[in-house]
Amino acid sequence: MSAATIDLATAKAEGVPAEIAVFSYYRNAEQHGANLLFRLLKHLDDPDAQIALSQHLADETRHAWLWTERIVRAGSKPLIVCDGYQVRMGRAAGMPRDVIDLMALTVVVEQRALRRYQQHLRRPNLDPDTEQVLRNVTKDEGWHIDWIRKFGRTMAEQKGESKRFDEAIARYREVDRQVVEHLEAAEQELSGGATVD
Repeated sequence: MSAATIDLATAKAEGVPAEIAVFSYYRNAEQHGANLLFRLLKHLDDPDAQIALSQHLADETRHAWLWTERIVRAGSKPLIVCDGYQVRMGRAAGMPRDVIDLMALTVVVEQRALRRYQQHLRRPNLDPDTEQVLRNVTKDEGWHIDWIRKFGRTMAEQKGESKRFDEAIARYREVDRQVVEHLEAAEQELSGGATVD
């Protein structure tokens, strides 16, 4: 039996509990983040970057597993998300043209995950199980952002394009803003007018 493929509109139509849909979106974002990092591994030959990327990749897959476990503990099965944050970012931003763009995109995606998890932690009546998962995934996001940002800036400087990394981050932040605006509207529809934050 295969897992259900879903988007937020279908989730509402099929009566999927809002929290299961949201957790599935979180899981999907972590899985796509791991895929992005796996792609970066092939492009960076710096030994320190390989070490950091390997730890970062391990964290992302662990985060996806934590969300999977949370969904199962809620008495459900993970949904296969067809229109998650990363897919929407890819459609809106297009393919990164090189490693510097890929690293800038990674910073923006990690910052979004951190903000989203922090917002969710402030939700009133947050159950202890979800709170623990959020705390576990949030504690890793800070160092993820720091190391990628530092390494990306260093790479751009070494190529004589010191401003390019930050310009790429600014470009991806604008795309992120638009994507999140649409996702939050869909989530509000699913949950009857409220987002998880």
